[in-house]
Amino acid sequence: MANIKKNGAAHTSRSQLPYHLMLAPGMLFLLLFHIVPMGGLIMAFQNYVPIKGLLGSDFVGLKNFQRLFRLPTFWNVLKNTVVISVSKLVLVTLAAIVFALLLNECRNLKFKRIVQTTVYLPHFLSWVILAVMFSNLFSYTGIINQLAGLFGREPEMFMISNQWFRKILIGGEVWKEFGYSAIVYVAAMTNIDPTLYEAAGMDGANRLKKILYITLPGIVPTIVLMTTLNMGKILSGGFDQVFNLYSPLVYQTGDIIDTYVYRMGLVDLQYSNGTAVGLFKSLISFVLLVVSYKLADKFVGYRVF
Repeated sequence: MANIKKNGAAHTSRSQLPYHLMLAPGMLFLLLFHIVPMGGLIMAFQNYVPIKGLLGSDFVGLKNFQRLFRLPTFWNVLKNTVVISVSKLVLVTLAAIVFALLLNECRNLKFKRIVQTTVYLPHFLSWVILAVMFSNLFSYTGIINQLAGLFGREPEMFMISNQWFRKILIGGEVWKEFGYSAIVYVAAMTNIDPTLYEAAGMDGANRLKKILYITLPGIVPTIVLMTTLNMGKILSGGFDQVFNLYSPLVYQTGDIIDTYVYRMGLVDLQYSNGTAVGLFKSLISFVLLVVSYKLADKFVGYRVF
């Protein structure tokens, strides 16, 4: 009996070997680019000098954080990050839900597939490409100013205007992501019992009432789940987008933590201060992530472990 169990365990291990080998490249990537670099976090507590290295630089404790919290630019960057991230999260979620509802009501399957493919496409385009498109659209001689000129408005420098730049960031993210984000809501709607709609129709409910009293309540758990899981990204304002679109003229409203860390650490060579900002962001994001998973477990029973 013992030999049978032993042979069975050995056979199971051999059968699972291909799956472990398949995971090996991803695990190696995670180890090299995410786990090993965490040793550099010690720079946040040092007066790091490259020639002295991590072990030779002077330890200064929390002085880098104290200096950081006294900088008025840091609090402005933190405010920008929260405003931009929260606005993106709320508006992308609302747009995705509305689009999913409209798509669910579409009865022409061919038209439905064309629309789905069209709105999913921007998600797969890099902001390196889209930044050029947005810069051209909102340039002084771009099509937006040309259209506004038809209504008698004077041209504006949208991309260097603190009044408009944040709105362009948020609007661009909504346009790029709402279609792809709607996939999960469309999938949730397919799980709603169709007999509920039939019963509501027999009772005289129109399409709007079916949406309000059947479809929306049916996808509320999915909405809560997706919102809580995205809470961990509150301090990630979208580095790719901002970095490819911003300029020093719009730092006041467009600068976020990730771009601030980039400039401080890699451009200004303030390695310790840049690491301190990054560590602060990571700690806050970790707390938000834990809270979001607790909320997901409480409201919709979603658990990772």
